[in-house]
Amino acid sequence: MQGFETITEMGHEQVVFCHDKSTGLKAIIAIHDTTLGPALGGTRMWDYANTDAALFDVLRLSRGMTYKAACAGLNLGGGKAVIVGDAKKIKSEALFRAFGRFVNSLGGRYITAEDVNINVNDIEQVAAETNYCTGVVSRPGGSGDPSPVTAWGVFHGIKASVKQRLGKDSLKGLKVAVQGCGAVGRYLCGYLHEEGAQLIVSDIDPEKVKQIVDKYGAKAVEGHSIYGVEADVFAPCALGAIVNDETIPMFKFPIIAGGANNQLLDEHKHGKTLKDKNILYAPDYVINAGGLINVYNELRGYNAEVARKQAAGIYNTLLTVYSEAEKQGISTHAASNAVAERRINGVKAVTGFKHTYDNQAWIRR
Repeated sequence: MQGFETITEMGHEQVVFCHDKSTGLKAIIAIHDTTLGPALGGTRMWDYANTDAALFDVLRLSRGMTYKAACAGLNLGGGKAVIVGDAKKIKSEALFRAFGRFVNSLGGRYITAEDVNINVNDIEQVAAETNYCTGVVSRPGGSGDPSPVTAWGVFHGIKASVKQRLGKDSLKGLKVAVQGCGAVGRYLCGYLHEEGAQLIVSDIDPEKVKQIVDKYGAKAVEGHSIYGVEADVFAPCALGAIVNDETIPMFKFPIIAGGANNQLLDEHKHGKTLKDKNILYAPDYVINAGGLINVYNELRGYNAEVARKQAAGIYNTLLTVYSEAEKQGISTHAASNAVAERRINGVKAVTGFKHTYDNQAWIRR
């Protein structure tokens, strides 16, 4: 099992294991860095093979949230939570309220929201026990599901990547292969279709694929076949670690730009491999920051148009990252890390800097 060495190596401040016998809750909350503000990141529910797999996932996800917030210019730190179990079997009001009490016990160091297999209704039940959550609709200023804004940011990130790699301002006629037709992938397909892109889609759920095919005239492919299709852009919008030693030799597209977290199995190795193969990679935590931008706006007083406008700014953020990569001759992943770390380290260097958490300042009751 991963221990203090792994947590120290990845730079985490706090990892909390949560268990409630009466509801069967098994969860892990990971707080990576709170230099810029309280750690905000969604909770996902997944039927992990074992505790090690769950811990590995939450550690990587929470670290990604730190870098995501830093690159997006938000005054937030990075955190994430995972609930272990099959979402089709274990969900209950009692379980989510138990989880809400664990979130509340952290006193604002961690703020949660929706993620994989967690919807607005689930978060509403968490919110019954804590003010430290976003993505709700029952409170004044709540924004609800952040997926449309996440997809909006990814859409603009794809446009920036196409501009950088192909020199085109429009996606009309370009082939985009979307892996994952869930909340983010579904909205992304809609934006791409409106722009005139040709869609190729896959998902483990055939019904979700059928909906996209019927609605947008997309071409469907099964399973791992998505990795070998000929397309201008590959947009992974499912789970992570899909860019690895087995899949990279299959790639026939010049751009990878999608909404999934932790797309690179080995960040350094596979980031460099993509660079060497002249495949432009949009760092996941940069291109998919729209959801975080959306829920961050709840903390400031939610305005949907402001959130969408800020998410569209991912276009310019990615161009900055690409420019940094070219200047330094490094992978785009390494470049985005450098951009994020400069901001974080700059704030850390402020004499006497100490972040405090205030209910009234951060949470609209």
